[in-house]
Amino acid sequence: MDLTPHSGPRTRTQRRLDTERRLGGDADLWVASASADGAPYLVPLSFDWDGETLLLATPANSPTGRNLAAAKAVRLGLGPTRDVTMIDGEVEVLEMDALPREHGDRFAARTGFDPRAETATYRWFRVRPVRVQTWREADELAGRTLMRDGAWLA
Repeated sequence: MDLTPHSGPRTRTQRRLDTERRLGGDADLWVASASADGAPYLVPLSFDWDGETLLLATPANSPTGRNLAAAKAVRLGLGPTRDVTMIDGEVEVLEMDALPREHGDRFAARTGFDPRAETATYRWFRVRPVRVQTWREADELAGRTLMRDGAWLA
């Protein structure tokens, strides 16, 4: 964990660059969902970022799979707590064979996991970010919103 003092808050432009670098370089994130009766569920999953959407895969009948399919909404947490990116997104549910093969191949190459090879029934979950917030410390709380209503602010 990086506890090195920072020289002050980053500009919104720098935060976006850092966020896009993390989206392009990291392979795992936290997925927060809730059941119909409001029971929270948090699980780490691998992802692929294509520059516009995040692609996740999980068993269709898992708590996360059921929650995402029902709610069509998710909150994702990327990075450590002292350099976090929170992404609220809209979820599109896809059966394994509905995704173009090259997208599944890219996911498998990036994450080291190919859900198409599993015996359990998996689904793809494509997440379109609608809100992105990024901050390191309290001095970055102001201006932490980088995307609103699906549009980058910087």
